[in-house]
Amino acid sequence: MLEECGLSYNVIPVSIGEGDQFAPDFLKISPNNRMPAIVDQETGVSVFEGGAILMYLAEKTDALLPDTDAGRYEVMQWLFWQAGGLGPMAGQLSHFVNYTREDVPYAHKRYADEYDRLLAVMDVRLRDRDYLAGDYSIADIASFPWVLPYKRLGNDLDKFKNLRRWFDSLKQRSAVRKGIELGRDWKRNERQSDSARSIIFGQDSQTVFDAANRAKD
Repeated sequence: MLEECGLSYNVIPVSIGEGDQFAPDFLKISPNNRMPAIVDQETGVSVFEGGAILMYLAEKTDALLPDTDAGRYEVMQWLFWQAGGLGPMAGQLSHFVNYTREDVPYAHKRYADEYDRLLAVMDVRLRDRDYLAGDYSIADIASFPWVLPYKRLGNDLDKFKNLRRWFDSLKQRSAVRKGIELGRDWKRNERQSDSARSIIFGQDSQTVFDAANRAKD
């Protein structure tokens, strides 16, 4: 989105395996201790949650969000569809595909089936339009990253001919290509240590309270 809007930006990696997401300075920006989050250096406004960030940048630059009420809500409903459905379901499927050490067949199938269903919803939506809400918009930008790992998540995009057309079209955009490549050179520990896994996946109410108390102190 930053590339599409032509905005300059500085990317700051956050090491979730080392607990950087609980640092007091980061919690001031993202109280849910999650990425993404941004700070607008021109206004001092900070925003967390991908959908909210996309709305903020669209309104800041008057781009990729229609001016009319009808057009705006057409985009918004698909943005919320992604935030409430496609993103969470693909994220849970990714967890059971990429991170669990034990086999959990029911959970894997549950999220694989729902991911497959949501891809079909997109495919049907794209039967008579190029993009989810008519013109290219923040709804497409929000959804693309969750379709991108379809192979790793065990799906076949070729059975969704309309979605495949949409996906290939977005991949040709320069801004999308730059977004895909961003961070490719960052160091990653593919074999997570037990301590890193505990930090990433062992969170509960107490970890939230502890982080908040540290930030207050």
